[in-house]
Amino acid sequence: MAGNSFGTLFTLTTFGESHGEALGGVIDGCPAGVELDLSLIQKDLDRRKPGQSAIVTQRKEPDEVRVLSGVFEGKTTGTPIGFVIENTNQKSHDYSHIKDSYRPSHADYVYDQKYGFRDYRGGGRSSARETASRVVAGAIAKQVLKGVTVEAFVSSVGDLELTTPYQELTISEAENNIVRCPDPEMANKMEKYIKEIRKQGDTVGGVVTCVIRNLEVGLGEPAFDKLHADLGKAMLSINAVKGFEYGSGFAGSKMKGSEHNDRYNPDGSTQTNYSGGIQGGISNGMDIYFRVAFKPVATIMQTQPTIDNQGNEVEMTGKGRHDPCVVPRAVPIVEAMAALVLADHLLIKRTNKL
Repeated sequence: MAGNSFGTLFTLTTFGESHGEALGGVIDGCPAGVELDLSLIQKDLDRRKPGQSAIVTQRKEPDEVRVLSGVFEGKTTGTPIGFVIENTNQKSHDYSHIKDSYRPSHADYVYDQKYGFRDYRGGGRSSARETASRVVAGAIAKQVLKGVTVEAFVSSVGDLELTTPYQELTISEAENNIVRCPDPEMANKMEKYIKEIRKQGDTVGGVVTCVIRNLEVGLGEPAFDKLHADLGKAMLSINAVKGFEYGSGFAGSKMKGSEHNDRYNPDGSTQTNYSGGIQGGISNGMDIYFRVAFKPVATIMQTQPTIDNQGNEVEMTGKGRHDPCVVPRAVPIVEAMAALVLADHLLIKRTNKL
């Protein structure tokens, strides 16, 4: 299977399945001498893990990371960093009903067509549980990016949208509620809505907004490896993501050039930031901000028509433990993938000139 590695110089290769023995990964290219705080890695894993609140899947996994190599006396050695996260709460029998049938909007059908064989336990390799390994690597990348802050938050759930500009928000407040929205009033509305959706046996999507501050000028390449292009690829590689926009995004297409152009100040900063901190594919020192749209989780606790592997029409009802809305747990995943892109481009920038 191709496509298990991400990055050019700072790379991550992940392994494992949703209901296998363990998940894990190997990070290569991390510079030597980086002081690692393992508690910060575990903190981000705890933000992503299942069973953390009443509005997420109730699968109970401690998601404790064990670093196997590449770290000595609290610092990176420059060698590959290997790590593992054991699965402790597998319930493979929850998926026996889909052994021969295809869940609508899941990867079941295309897996069978592509490989001729699939691990049907929770989606196997296509499960969002794979993102636990990304969060570990992203937490390490954050510690490589000294002084740079990468913060994400839930900005919409269904039709409930937080319209306050991020500059007027204290983004860290998002960690004070289970929805991870920095506005308490909106967070309360979102929580109630997600609970209502869950009672209906249904699911709902939403949007995660991410803001990157204090990034130096010059990250990104002007042609194929534009910084925003790599951020887009990173976000679109996350399970359930259906859209990505940065800066003014689609709204910018409705503006005139005279309105959209970011005029410079004498110090090189800009008076507005419709560019989203990236111009010509290269960071310009302003805040980078982008939005990531997540679809409703495909597994619903309702009966749906589908087909089996013989092409027969059958009915299927969702079983097992699933998120009614994925966006609260997606926040640290978005941060992790952004940090991986930034760490990679930071190292690439170091090769551009003496």
